[in-house]
Amino acid sequence: MGSLEIVGGHKFKGEIVPQGARNEAMQVICATLLTTEKVRIAHVPDIIDVNRLINLIKLLGVCVREELSSLCESGRTFVFHADYVNLEVLHDPFFLSEAGSLRGSIMLLGPLLSRFGQAVVLQPGGDRIVRRFDTHFMGLKCLGASVEYRQEAYLVSAKQLKGCDILLDEASVTGTANIIMAAVLAQGTTTIMNAACEPYVLQLCHMLNSMGAKISGIGSNLLVIQGVNELHGCRHCLLPDMIEVGSFIGMAAMTQGEITIKNVQMQHLGLIPHVFRRLGIVLFQEGNDLYVPAMDHYRIEPFMDGSILTIADAPWPGFSPDLISVALVVAIQAQGSVLIHQKMFESRLFFVDKLIEMGAQIILCDPHRATVIGLDHRCRLRGVRIASPDIRVGMALLIAALAADGKSCIDNIDQIDRGFQNIDERLSQLGAEIKRV
Repeated sequence: MGSLEIVGGHKFKGEIVPQGARNEAMQVICATLLTTEKVRIAHVPDIIDVNRLINLIKLLGVCVREELSSLCESGRTFVFHADYVNLEVLHDPFFLSEAGSLRGSIMLLGPLLSRFGQAVVLQPGGDRIVRRFDTHFMGLKCLGASVEYRQEAYLVSAKQLKGCDILLDEASVTGTANIIMAAVLAQGTTTIMNAACEPYVLQLCHMLNSMGAKISGIGSNLLVIQGVNELHGCRHCLLPDMIEVGSFIGMAAMTQGEITIKNVQMQHLGLIPHVFRRLGIVLFQEGNDLYVPAMDHYRIEPFMDGSILTIADAPWPGFSPDLISVALVVAIQAQGSVLIHQKMFESRLFFVDKLIEMGAQIILCDPHRATVIGLDHRCRLRGVRIASPDIRVGMALLIAALAADGKSCIDNIDQIDRGFQNIDERLSQLGAEIKRV
């Protein structure tokens, strides 16, 4: 595996365009299996996870062709044509191994089950974050599927899915997406209560409706899906990746730099700008762009009664759990203190020992809470050698390294490349001294 060498302390300046949303790409690419017609998807990020999923789709026999993007589009554009799908590949050890290395492969279940009545996946891997998949299987069972766990593989089958009322035990984004993709071709009407409301789910629903699905309640936690007999082709463009947008805001603040983040689609950022403003970062909306001016200092805004600010993750439209680690790192050089509360996932705060080694003042209260005492740039972080345990923490550690004195080396950068496209080249254009080893 490769490493990134970073010489910190360089102030960022310039413009950057966010890549297409990774999480949305994983859903809508799987949805192309629902039709025999061509589906064109634009703004596809060039990252490991998306490329692995595209390769899985190809192994199933789907024709995938890359097109030249138009002048108004950024990123890559692909045409998917799933008129032929080889279901025997589902039992091939190589396919199962490839699927098992990719957490997002779980979203193949809904489309394959809906169109072909069967699907097989291994327990998906990807990173160290513990997330269960019971919500996916509970929803598919409600639609009439049978789920069998045999030799570390899930075998899911159904003669005919039938619509029903489904109350999700948690507002899982991928679980909601899987159940939606299964329900669009089911008989009758499906109602999903406590559905995830993230923009990725909204985008998936809009794409499916453009293919001929009948989904109402889009954007809410109550979705009603009237099953149809078939779906057609469509054109779809991914949203900009909100996690990249939040990460670039953090980089600007930590490096005391000046960045314009282009085409951020502010209406789909939820509380992200608000939370960074609470950390003291000045943000200006300029049309569809977000401008972060250079700031020598930024002061954490306490609660109105003067008590310490708490930043916690929550289901949409709450603050994204994928940006909790970035918010924590940004607070290191703020004025004041903040309590970071990671509610939704386990083990995401254990990386703070690396930040403490770099000179940060952080108290890890328990596995879910950490108090950050801001240094206000009076003391610089120092470069260290660290390894990236997962995508989001990897980006947070990279931001810390960019703001540190001296050289840092981040190992296991495949974890960063899983979610962020050509990050070394793109940050170099903003003034970072960074190279891939």
